Amino acid sequence: MNSSAITLQDSVEFRIVSDPPQFQSAASPAAVVTNGQDAPLLQVQGVRKAYGGLEAVSGVDLGLIEGRITGLIGPNGAGKTTLLNVISGVERATAGRIQFLGDEIGSLPQHRLAARGLVRTFQISRELGQLTVLENLLLARASQTGEGLISVFARPGRIRREEEAAIEVARSALQRVNMWRLADEPAANLSGGQKKLLELSRALMLKPRLILLDEPAAGVAPAMEEVLVATIRRLAGEGVNFLIVEHDLDVVAALCDHVYVMAAGKVLTEGPFAEVVSDARVVEAYLGLKT
Repeated sequence: MNSSAITLQDSVEFRIVSDPPQFQSAASPAAVVTNGQDAPLLQVQGVRKAYGGLEAVSGVDLGLIEGRITGLIGPNGAGKTTLLNVISGVERATAGRIQFLGDEIGSLPQHRLAARGLVRTFQISRELGQLTVLENLLLARASQTGEGLISVFARPGRIRREEEAAIEVARSALQRVNMWRLADEPAANLSGGQKKLLELSRALMLKPRLILLDEPAAGVAPAMEEVLVATIRRLAGEGVNFLIVEHDLDVVAALCDHVYVMAAGKVLTEGPFAEVVSDARVVEAYLGLKT
């Protein structure tokens, strides 16, 4: 690998990478889908999030273009996960606007955002370990007639048809992440990387237009990291858009077409990976050193 490496204070390696060793460049045709237009898929304008007197996000602007895998990087405490929480409806912004597919979504809860095609995964996988992989996916269905007691007795045929259809959707989702062979395996038995793929497949059950990924490579062994990267790129090639918060910069370089860098609650810069990591402000933000 042709790179210069500096060890960061938060145990992340800062690399200026010409081409990561495990992965192909994110600029390869398989990683990028374009629709011929640069209309914003997600637009964040002047978003702030304060906790009492502490402002964790301070007037952030983002614009996600259809067909891109977008990265969001920065040192610990930069406000990345807080921003993801606000976009995904986990928390409400103190100020600012968020638009998805042209509609205001800043006041919508998670389940309504998911219904619109904006889905969030978390750094720590939230599988139900005693259920099988397939059962975890079936619980992720957007709506189920059988949730009501009356419906169980009044509409058994409809419930059965819905369950059969849901199993087919789950099969497709698991096949897309190469996990169908583990459908009957208890989720607790999965490796860290497989749990990340399970969470990704649960997101696919909701037919997402945009998936927000929080630290997808955290706790994942190198071999599974390669599988995870290849899976995300394949899904991007099928038309799924991603906004990824990630500390592993090799993964960011392999995946992301466009990168935003945050520090102290603000966006420092944006652009292609190689460009932003060579910015003196980014080096200073990560290392606390002026260049």
